[in-house]
Amino acid sequence: MELYELATPCILIDRERLRLNLAAMQEKANVNGVRLRPHTKTHKSAQLARWQLDKGAGGLTVAKVGEAEAYAEAGLADFRIAYVVVGEEKYARILRLMKKSPVSFCIDTLEGARMASNWFAANGAVADVLVEVDCGYGRCGVPWNRKDSIEFVREVKALPGLSVKGILTHAGHSYGGPSTPEETKKEALVRVSNEECDNMLAFAARLREAGLATPGEFEISIGSTPSMRYFENREFQGFRITEIRPGNYVFNDRIQVALGVATWQQCALTVMTTVVSRHRDPDGSERLFLDAGKKVLTSDGAPGMDGFGGILYNPRTMDPLPHARITGLSEEHGWVRVHGGATLSVGDRVMVVPNHACVVVGTQRVMYLVDGGEVVETWTVDGQSRVT
Repeated sequence: MELYELATPCILIDRERLRLNLAAMQEKANVNGVRLRPHTKTHKSAQLARWQLDKGAGGLTVAKVGEAEAYAEAGLADFRIAYVVVGEEKYARILRLMKKSPVSFCIDTLEGARMASNWFAANGAVADVLVEVDCGYGRCGVPWNRKDSIEFVREVKALPGLSVKGILTHAGHSYGGPSTPEETKKEALVRVSNEECDNMLAFAARLREAGLATPGEFEISIGSTPSMRYFENREFQGFRITEIRPGNYVFNDRIQVALGVATWQQCALTVMTTVVSRHRDPDGSERLFLDAGKKVLTSDGAPGMDGFGGILYNPRTMDPLPHARITGLSEEHGWVRVHGGATLSVGDRVMVVPNHACVVVGTQRVMYLVDGGEVVETWTVDGQSRVT
């Protein structure tokens, strides 16, 4: 099938760029002696997950129980739910998964741990859990540097029905960019990468002092695509990072480019959309409207970045169109402002690198794997309707 035969808007995945992205992250994991357990919420595709596993990934990370269920139905196994799971309905679904495959999930409160403990113990099962740790992001997780976090782990390890396998964190603050005007993008990424690694190793060492962790047996799981850019494993009091969980690296996107994590040429995912309307304003500028709005593109942004996606001038070289900006989104329209004369007309198709690829994939049912101008495979977005 040729690209012009596809209805827009739709997601295109460049096969060669995808392969290079997968190989690069797997090589980083191999060099640093860690398991790569990619976060598959980025793509929600069993076909792509198989590519990752074939490259050497050791298991899959998911955000929701439903994602793990969809992958299990596709014949995949070994799931880490990098999310705090609460609720008996979800515990029952996890138990069904446990009968077919290794599966683990996160806890970060005594209330949640006791709920899980009571349910699994009552059902004659022991669930694998990881304690989620806040290494500086400020979202979920016990603080890495507080004494009561050590006592929390002690109490959880004493609960029936649960087996604490290790600790897990997400350095979401790696998306924050420089913290001061003097700090460069690279310095910001190096700082957060070091914080993520060092804080987790320090917490593990304090757990060892308390008799709660043993090097070589205790899992230490980290990872976001930006913090992996300058990740280097190290040893501290016998502990090393054992696992990384980046997700966005498979595609990259405009946010990763803005942060200095990736180049335009490393962006494997684009949205193909059509110009449906064009108007000239009194000041000489042009307004174009695309058939991809909020329901396809995303309003997510990053420091130092404006607009809602990068329109490409040349999709083969991934050069951005210099005079066109997606300035707004309504439900079904992308609003484009062009200064210096429009080179696009009604009916033209354009490729857009979205701000945040993970959100875009979650809006679609299929993705098209392409080689040049040819569609070589159609991949389903598995578990798209399973939001929990």
